[in-house]
Amino acid sequence: MTKKPTIRIGRIDFTNVWPLFYYFPFSAFGDELEVIQQVPTGLNRAMARGEIDLGAISSFSYGEHFDEYMIFPHMSVSAYSHVKSLLLFHRKPLEELNQAKVILPTTSATTVNLLKIILHKFYGVQPEYVYAAPDLDTMMKTADAALLIGDHAIKASWEEHGYLVTDLGAEWTRLTGEWMSFAVCAIRRQTVEQFPDLVRRVYNGILESKEKSLADLTGMVRDAQALYGGTSEYWTHYFTNLCYDFGPKQWSGLTLYYRYAAELGFLEREVTLHIWEDNSLVRVTE
Repeated sequence: MTKKPTIRIGRIDFTNVWPLFYYFPFSAFGDELEVIQQVPTGLNRAMARGEIDLGAISSFSYGEHFDEYMIFPHMSVSAYSHVKSLLLFHRKPLEELNQAKVILPTTSATTVNLLKIILHKFYGVQPEYVYAAPDLDTMMKTADAALLIGDHAIKASWEEHGYLVTDLGAEWTRLTGEWMSFAVCAIRRQTVEQFPDLVRRVYNGILESKEKSLADLTGMVRDAQALYGGTSEYWTHYFTNLCYDFGPKQWSGLTLYYRYAAELGFLEREVTLHIWEDNSLVRVTE
């Protein structure tokens, strides 16, 4: 008896990606799928090593490995302006952070490099970057600024801390006029070639989850409150404000991000977006 093909899905438990998998019909796939929980940086590494086949990975990680991946259309974690969960806490204005100590979280790739692009390209400052676990109080004991992402940023934003706070999504849009996509739903090319029908079913399952989640936020809002606190109004606005589409507007903003990242040496070369299509052919966007 031939074993069914298995796609290993990497799942980030940050609330900002919940809609993509909240209503995903895992039970309908039986042993065809395996789900592996990861933080963003762990998922990035596992996907690069071929230990995971599909996941909502950091956009920056796609840029590092784009020859090996395709991106599902119509699904991402994007924003035009404020995100509320990608926050820089700082003691002095951004233009005064030259040679300042800026602590970065160990859980991010896209946002860390977005911060570097903003500070280097638009403010002309070169801070000293140090990595640490994402805890605002501990980070700011020795730093002039600290970056937090995801649920760590959300919870820190509710505290009385007295720091200046810059939402990096809002800052990117203010400076460039573009969207920013922080995570994309990527799949290894090899998996598409091996299991095209299963890939199509998984894609449809994620798309259905996204549409159902956003049509009725009640379940996600209730679960977010139970896990992290906050008001139903906060979480409703949070999920509504984020964009889970991935089309030409998002492609344009992400392409600019990749161009700047390559210019500054954060990526080895400029990145091409390989968009998966329902017939499993690849459309390349320049």
